[in-house]
Amino acid sequence: MPTTSPLVWEATIALIIGLLVFDYFFHVRKAHAPTLREATIWSALYVGIALLFGVAVWTWGGADMGAEYFSGYITEKALSIDNVFVFLVIMSSFKVPREDQQKVLLFGITFALIARTVFILLGAALIEHFSWVFYLFGLVLLVTAGNLLAPDDHDDDKPNIVVRLVRKMFHSSPHYDGDKLFTTYQGRRALTPMLLVMLAIGGTDILFAFDSIPAIFGLTQNIFIVFTATAFSLLGLRQLYFLIGGLLERLVYLSIGLAAVLGFIGVKLVLHALHENNLPFINDGEPVPVIEIGTWTSLVVIVAILLVTVVASLTSPKGKAKVAVSALRQEIADYLLLSPDSAPAARRGAFDDLRASQARVDALEPRFKAMVKRPDVLQHDLRRAHEAHAAATGTPLRSSRLDLPPTPEDDGDGDSGH
Repeated sequence: MPTTSPLVWEATIALIIGLLVFDYFFHVRKAHAPTLREATIWSALYVGIALLFGVAVWTWGGADMGAEYFSGYITEKALSIDNVFVFLVIMSSFKVPREDQQKVLLFGITFALIARTVFILLGAALIEHFSWVFYLFGLVLLVTAGNLLAPDDHDDDKPNIVVRLVRKMFHSSPHYDGDKLFTTYQGRRALTPMLLVMLAIGGTDILFAFDSIPAIFGLTQNIFIVFTATAFSLLGLRQLYFLIGGLLERLVYLSIGLAAVLGFIGVKLVLHALHENNLPFINDGEPVPVIEIGTWTSLVVIVAILLVTVVASLTSPKGKAKVAVSALRQEIADYLLLSPDSAPAARRGAFDDLRASQARVDALEPRFKAMVKRPDVLQHDLRRAHEAHAAATGTPLRSSRLDLPPTPEDDGDGDSGH
């Protein structure tokens, strides 16, 4: 395997920093919500750059090095897509204005690059001096895989520990002031929710690194490949958020697929640790003659698992049901964003789309309706949209009630908690 020259390192780092600077100066300086077309074009561009870089690695470093890069990139990209789920929760809980979400995400990506670079350097140092660290990395991935299979019972509205500590230590405002990080509240300088949500994203990124970095080290110990595969998987995550944020719920088996990938890499790491063993209490400190999983096998297995995950998710009734609910939420949001002077035809078309989505949700089987999260909020927002339409058009208020099981807090009219 060829040694990576300082010039190659410098050119690669310059490329990554250049892409980040381009994003800061040309995309997020002016707050706006990207259109679907914009998000699609830029997502394709970033993926294309990552793939072209992989082709260059393959050409320069050989097939094995290229396979290591693509294995690492695909794994890290899949993990970053899973991260978007958490970003969606954080953005929702902080009620970040859609036009300001790009800046929050770009901060998160920059912080993640810095944090993971530190983790990569620490991991490389540990591996160089302590071969037993592969046991630790393997155990981390196996535990993470098990956690992914466990029921998700976290509270989406509960801020993480970083935000809770900051709110206790510093004066903060409950209201946004554009995209400012500080404002004046109750006569004093205060932190805005924009700064708090950035801290939440940053703190979450650190947690992500605990499974991301062991996973990539389980596929290659080449620091250049580890760094570049991680960096290129993060670049473009901002555009990916706006491109597939509303469709992520369709990937209902993503957690299972990621658990299988991380479990596979965890086993691979443990086998490698046994092969390199020097712990005195295992086989008297001698290497254990076990089978090792090669780079090409890893690439094929990872791609196969993710393909099965995507196909199973897209064809499952559960996935289609989640898409129906997500579409209704989006149609409601789109209608409520209409200005009072919107053209009657545009208003009528938006309301017809909303009614069609409402009908699709009402037609779902009871078992899928019981899975809808926060049905009280959905009922409340749907009623608001119907009332807004009736007021704007002078038409009678139509049925705005979904046939969904109520939450324990629901008071019967879908308006609880608002």
